[in-house]
Amino acid sequence: MSEQIPKKISYEEEIPAYKDSMLSIDDRTKDLLLRMTLEEKVAQMQCIWETKTDTILDEKNCLDFDKLRKNLPCGIGHIGRLSDTGEGLNSLGKGVGPVEMVEMANALQKFFLEETRLGIPALFHEECLHGLAAVQATSYPQPIGMAATFNPGLIREIYSSISEDTRNRGAHQALMPVLDVARDARWGRVEETFGEDPFLISKMGMAAVNGIQNDGNINNKSGLLATLKHFAVHGQPESGTNCGPANYSERIIREVFLFPFKEAVQKAKVRSIMPSYNEIDGVPSHANKWLLTDVLRNEWGFEGFLVSDYYAISELYCKEETTGHYLASNYDEAGALAVRAGVNLEMPDPKSYKNLSKLVVDKVINETEIDNLVYSILKSKFELGLFDDPYIWKEKEYFTSKLESDRVLALNAARETITLLKNKNELLPLDRNKIKKLSVIGPNADRELLGGYSGVPKYNVTVLEGIKEKVGNDIEVLYSKGCEITIGGSWTDDEVVLPAKEDDAKLLEEAVNVGKQSDVIILILGGNEQTSREAWNKEHMGDRTSLELIGNQNKLAQELKALRKPIVVLLFHGRPNSINYIYENIDAILECWYLGQESGHAVADVIFGDFNPGGKLPISIPRSVGHLPCFYNHKPSARRGYLFDDTSPLLPFGYGLSYTKFSVDNLLLDSYTTTKDKSVNVSIEVKNEGEIKGTEVIQLYIRDLVSSVTRPIKELKGFEKVSLSPGESRIVTFEITPELLSFYDINMNYIVEPGEFEIMVGNSSRDDDLQKIILNVV
Repeated sequence: MSEQIPKKISYEEEIPAYKDSMLSIDDRTKDLLLRMTLEEKVAQMQCIWETKTDTILDEKNCLDFDKLRKNLPCGIGHIGRLSDTGEGLNSLGKGVGPVEMVEMANALQKFFLEETRLGIPALFHEECLHGLAAVQATSYPQPIGMAATFNPGLIREIYSSISEDTRNRGAHQALMPVLDVARDARWGRVEETFGEDPFLISKMGMAAVNGIQNDGNINNKSGLLATLKHFAVHGQPESGTNCGPANYSERIIREVFLFPFKEAVQKAKVRSIMPSYNEIDGVPSHANKWLLTDVLRNEWGFEGFLVSDYYAISELYCKEETTGHYLASNYDEAGALAVRAGVNLEMPDPKSYKNLSKLVVDKVINETEIDNLVYSILKSKFELGLFDDPYIWKEKEYFTSKLESDRVLALNAARETITLLKNKNELLPLDRNKIKKLSVIGPNADRELLGGYSGVPKYNVTVLEGIKEKVGNDIEVLYSKGCEITIGGSWTDDEVVLPAKEDDAKLLEEAVNVGKQSDVIILILGGNEQTSREAWNKEHMGDRTSLELIGNQNKLAQELKALRKPIVVLLFHGRPNSINYIYENIDAILECWYLGQESGHAVADVIFGDFNPGGKLPISIPRSVGHLPCFYNHKPSARRGYLFDDTSPLLPFGYGLSYTKFSVDNLLLDSYTTTKDKSVNVSIEVKNEGEIKGTEVIQLYIRDLVSSVTRPIKELKGFEKVSLSPGESRIVTFEITPELLSFYDINMNYIVEPGEFEIMVGNSSRDDDLQKIILNVV
């Protein structure tokens, strides 16, 4: 880019070229960059968030324009989370309402356009992991739950709605989706991911990007900049602890961890990426030129900009609250490393990029490096249309109406997320005509269950509330907490407090008495927002050494089981927990993850048969922490055996039952021999053999049987969700392209090797659920 910009140019025109909307975006960006001072360029590489109070707000948390003139005379590149202004800047989901946010955004843009020398607007970013993390915004299922839907079309619709809401409040960039491949259930951020499989993650990730970015149409006040994170190899940290080193071979890194990012860059044209905190082969991502420049930009052709993870550039030196990589001896050196690696913007506040101008003057870095990084930021602002009209005008009625209409989408997403793990003797769905008293028991029965990075939705229905609303006066509903997981359990509270034993004993006794009175028991267990979350500093932990249910939950299940009543267990949590006792002893189990604001309604619809669950596991459920890693797509030598135990997961990736029964049969290839550059089709017949309508996810797996380097025993390479009425059948066809057969060979060339490939199609990754056929490639 820098070679295209003349060294000197003189402008005498009345209207600067960069303000001419008839010119191309590239021409406008080049023109603006040439007019900027070094200080103005560096300002575009900075962000404010926690420092908003000191920088732009008065004591009443209103905009202070005198502070703005004093502290931001050259403008600013980014401002973080206007939505949380005024309610404790570290508390996600607290702050101003939508109308107040619009007013603040407009006032800030007016200042930047009219009172800075060049009138460069600011970008405002927001957290949008599973809904805008703000006051009065719709909360959808956590991504691990969305992945269970195996429905990219639904995911695109969800994020399109999130994008509309967020853009209409004045923001421009969403810090999502998370494309980390979650391969260690101890890690507290599993809930933020789309699971353990690179192919599934890529499809869900591209759908999310297309929804957020409005398929690339981000001008005309439509669409946001999506931000892939965390780049890269963040989802299987050493010891399962957040931000731990990721010391894997380049082949594994490329085929597993980079694959979803590459797909989103090249096929969905994502506009922004956030590097990860961790290190790869001794090089932290924010200083990794190979990763951020050689691979991302030069090899993949990424043209957007990189934003740092919060405080991550400072950690190249040291941040006492978190950690330090000690690649630098001070913050200025850390900033120089990040600039050389290719990080365009530091978030959330100026620290390591604070003195970039001085580093240029001192010849530590050169201005051309700054130009190259600022160019992408400015270009995105032009693409968003901010130079021509940065203002948003939405009345309160718009947001009220949208909250109402989005409830339907949130409910549908929650229902599709729910995954039936067990249904002995077809206990579910419950026949309400045969039940007089129903007990709803458990620590997660009557609490908000949203997970991390959540806002404060206007509507939020607990399981207990949803069941009561569903049955009305027809069934008497009894409730007992049964036990505590943690006291309080807020995601933002650093300290995790376990219940007193005597208090839990009383709750257990009460629950047993309630269970005795009922015909059926609904038992809601799992984790909460404290027991599985981002460990963002040394006082705020979320990773675990055990996957067992915390506290008295298993004991509660045992005591209720002794009553000999039918029991349905609902699991709400952010990671797969070990549920051996539950699975062996309880009649029916529903995996819910976190369902979002419509949790209670979705659960009630499924329990009483108004919706037939069709979710599938996006991550394997391990038997114990000692079975980790337990991802399905392992190498042939990886599961030789354990003394006294099984090597398989308790439940495999792709697994999920239905209230009806499906058969899959007649697996056929249209050609059993092909060449390395041609595609073939594989088809299978799926039929609903039951008596009610349902959905099934047909999954395609492939294995290269003999290869120059070892290959996984199977890899997901396609899936299709089909809905069938009783007795209905359908032929599902997958195209097997050369791309699906390719891998990095012994010489690190990405090719198709000749030989036999095992083609497997069925309804889970488990061998018993798959039909197999051989394709010969010559």
